[in-house]
Amino acid sequence: MSNSLARLVRMLSAGFSNQQQAFENPPLFAHILVKFRPLPQLAPGSLLLEQSYAINPVAPYRIRVLRPERRDRGLIIHNHAIQAEERFWGAVEDAEKRAAIQEHDLRLLEGCTYVVREQGEGFVGEVEPGCRCLVERKGATAYLVSSFSLSPGRMETIDRGHDPQSHEQLWGSLAGCFEFTQTADYSDELPAAWLEAFAG
Repeated sequence: MSNSLARLVRMLSAGFSNQQQAFENPPLFAHILVKFRPLPQLAPGSLLLEQSYAINPVAPYRIRVLRPERRDRGLIIHNHAIQAEERFWGAVEDAEKRAAIQEHDLRLLEGCTYVVREQGEGFVGEVEPGCRCLVERKGATAYLVSSFSLSPGRMETIDRGHDPQSHEQLWGSLAGCFEFTQTADYSDELPAAWLEAFAG
């Protein structure tokens, strides 16, 4: 399991783009950039996530700190919001801004932890059950149904928002998963102390 945690963090420490999918089917898929970058000043495994439209990468529509950990016999990824997140927009490409993110800036998102398991050469994960991962979007509250699969050089994700009362889908992909190809590797930025901690 220790090797699994290290492998998950290494595979996540990367940049991804769905450029090919977006260019082949622009009515259904926007061109999106997703980047995960280590935050060595925080607890082991802490990764900054920025998700943005390629036309405006400096204004991410999602910025989070993810923290993969062991749980029982499996893996989970805690999901943290960042207080006053606009201060850190663009930090994924700005070392000074990344270094300024501190533990007190983070707020754990209750009900939004991903449950992860190994599959083939990679991993799959989904938001924990219970419909408790609430998201405000377009003036309405929805619960998030989200899953991902990660394999060498590739990532697929799907996010959908559902009405808490009727469970009707309010937003999200109707045409299937977003298909990302890896465009950058940040795993060499992982602190040696983290990898030692994962092996402990």
